[in-house]
Amino acid sequence: MLLTINQLQVKYGKQTALRITEPLSFDAGERIGIIGSNGAGKSTFVKALLGLVPYEGQISTQLTPNQMAVHMQSNSYAATMPVQYIMEAILNTKLSKNKEAQELISFFDFKPCLSKKFNALSGGQKQKLTIILVMLQKAELTFYDEVTSGLDFETRQKLVEKLVEWYRNKQDTLFVVSHYYEELEQLAQKLLILDNGKVVAFGKTQDLFQTYCGKVVYIMENTPQNQAITAGFPTLAAPEHLIALSCKDKASELNMVSLFMEYNINFKRSNCDIEILYMNAKKQAAAKVSNSI
Repeated sequence: MLLTINQLQVKYGKQTALRITEPLSFDAGERIGIIGSNGAGKSTFVKALLGLVPYEGQISTQLTPNQMAVHMQSNSYAATMPVQYIMEAILNTKLSKNKEAQELISFFDFKPCLSKKFNALSGGQKQKLTIILVMLQKAELTFYDEVTSGLDFETRQKLVEKLVEWYRNKQDTLFVVSHYYEELEQLAQKLLILDNGKVVAFGKTQDLFQTYCGKVVYIMENTPQNQAITAGFPTLAAPEHLIALSCKDKASELNMVSLFMEYNINFKRSNCDIEILYMNAKKQAAAKVSNSI
């Protein structure tokens, strides 16, 4: 077991930012996505695991700090030092002699930034610097906190593809905090869902999807016509502009598809839509709290 958590609690003053009551365990090589709304405790969770905030409870791991790497939403370096020297000092290598460093510098179009001082970089360039440094550390445990924040859409897509490629067939363990559900579908095999500082659900994405959504989900535009046609089918929580229908078995799925084809409805079929999964996990958790009051 790489990491275990027991009775973890983090407070900021009198406010409880994070409270995990059930034990959590993480194995080497796992890819864990962490999701939740603003203030759910995602960044606090990462900071607690890194020992950056005081906490109560127990976090057990045999890893040392130099076996961990972290990309935070805000990172600081020597402001007036050329970026190349910062990178070489942190990585303890000459960039010109490091093939993987050259590969990532080229991938991120970062070469023009090497001669600049850190405080002269744009927000996106600072983001790229930290990403390159974290990837090159090849740590046994790596945290990415909103790794694509501040990047344009095309760069975000390229970065996620690069991360998938970079960590393929490696035993590195990743914790990925993101509010982009499609990124987590590519990067994470497990999900930790947080809400108001508490754990809503934790487990393999496929298992959680079947628990909260069913075998598959059919998603379509939320229009009066589609509402009328799909009336009577089991619906799930979904964004306001969409209708999400749950299928528990093959027979109900075939019935739905036949109806959609008859009325020429455009639809999407999914067995891993993390946004729908997240919304329904939160809905069921809220219902349990309401029923217990």
